Amino acid sequence: MSIWKRKPLNQLLDEATESEKGLKKTLSASGLVALGVGAIIGAGLFSITGLAAATNAGPAITISFLVAAFGCIFAGLCYAEFSSMIPVAGSAYTYSFATMGEFIAWIIGWDLVLEYAVGAATVSISWSRYLGKFLSGYGIHIPDAYMLSPFEGGVINIPAVFIVIVMSMILMRGTKESAFVNGLIVTLKVSVVLIFIAVGWQYIRPENYTPYIPENTGEFGHFGFSGIIRAAAIVFFAYIGFDAVSTAAQEAKNPKRDMPIGILLSLGICTLLYILFAHVMTGVVNYTAFAGQDGIAPVAVAVENMGHADASGMITPAYPWLNNAILLAILAGYASVILVMLMGQSRVFFSMSKDGLMPKVFSEVHPKYRTPAKNNTLFMILVSIFAAFIPARVVGEMTSIGTLFAFILVCIGVMIMRKKMPDAPRAFRTPLVPLVPILGIGVCLFMMVFLPLDTWIRLIVWMMIGFDLYLFYGMKNSYLNSGQFSIGNYKTVAGSGLAMVLSLVVVAFVHHSSPDADDASLFYFSLIFAAIHTMVYAYSYKKAK
Repeated sequence: MSIWKRKPLNQLLDEATESEKGLKKTLSASGLVALGVGAIIGAGLFSITGLAAATNAGPAITISFLVAAFGCIFAGLCYAEFSSMIPVAGSAYTYSFATMGEFIAWIIGWDLVLEYAVGAATVSISWSRYLGKFLSGYGIHIPDAYMLSPFEGGVINIPAVFIVIVMSMILMRGTKESAFVNGLIVTLKVSVVLIFIAVGWQYIRPENYTPYIPENTGEFGHFGFSGIIRAAAIVFFAYIGFDAVSTAAQEAKNPKRDMPIGILLSLGICTLLYILFAHVMTGVVNYTAFAGQDGIAPVAVAVENMGHADASGMITPAYPWLNNAILLAILAGYASVILVMLMGQSRVFFSMSKDGLMPKVFSEVHPKYRTPAKNNTLFMILVSIFAAFIPARVVGEMTSIGTLFAFILVCIGVMIMRKKMPDAPRAFRTPLVPLVPILGIGVCLFMMVFLPLDTWIRLIVWMMIGFDLYLFYGMKNSYLNSGQFSIGNYKTVAGSGLAMVLSLVVVAFVHHSSPDADDASLFYFSLIFAAIHTMVYAYSYKKAK
């Protein structure tokens, strides 16, 4: 048996058939669009945008969103073809299994764990900051020690943990109920975005756009052209909403028609709103105001500056009621983002477990609610830990690099599928293949290169942990290969792991020599981690002989 063995398309289609033990089909096209908008609008607008503008792009953050959108459009067209062909839970993991085999499917599945779980943590951290802003308007102040991670001067981020638990509990009750709650929140959230744009437009100060592209500070990624591209890579995770739509394919009523609509329409609506929103935000207040802790809650800063300045330069908000109203809507909106990300994550693990690559417990469906409740419980705990103790910048950039990597593999998968199965029925066809997939690969890879090196280190470390799990669990329990692999397969995985070790050491050395290196702790951790895994993979390789 081979680690490159692909899962037959007819087997995947059989899995899409509803049964008593399967996931319940409850989502229409409008529900899928709402699901996508629910995930897309939130993190990009309401959290990481401020930090990206303050430290990377300045007012040109609007260009960053446009660059990110190009990568999303190309990848979105590829996702639309796959989701209409293979309406099964699992998203890019399932598509990779059908086109590139089990080993690549494992890699992308493990990467999606990073994308969704860490993405939900990012948004929950920002939710916590907005909650603090909202409560302070009523004279209630939560101590910073309980709203910040230890790395930011706090102890634990309790509000972030709270919202993850609440959204996980709702998700366990059922997809239909979750979609209903999400639909209400999305309506409120889009209304707030439109109000912000309409009200804020009249308070734009042209001087805040000068310079539109701040001069590079001399450091790579700090303003100038490199800053625009790095900002695009950082905010890219805000576009994973259409990706989350594809994870719900098995719960769509008519996936062949509705999945492309849900993916492409939600992407188009949100891209337009992103650009308008960012333009107003950086026009109302100078981008430098978004530096520091308030950068994770930039809308609150912008609303406070929607007014006219007096003789002393003090700005009195023209709509004082608007601040708390918008903050309340943002809190609800963030909740829907967390909900969709947690849903996407649980569905990926559900699919991996169904294939035997993860323990069976993750594909067990609740007898009453017909949701993977135990799966949801695991990620409720995992995401809560991330949200409680990890800084927002770190988890945000980790989500971006995981998302970009997933998009690249999906684009490659479309080209392979066209070559291997040209006659397979497709309700939607990606236009201009291979041009569109190649452009998608190029744009996403281009943005990955511009992410900070410490983010690359964390990605490599995460993927090496995934190699460990595949070597010692996945390969032995695979249903498709019946756990029977040749010696050459083990050598391939162990050899790939050794290549990852070498990559980790090289990137760690380069990062340690760069101006971005704050201290040597990450460098020494990388060397220790690499040394341990050299022994692990060398042992596996030797044993395979």
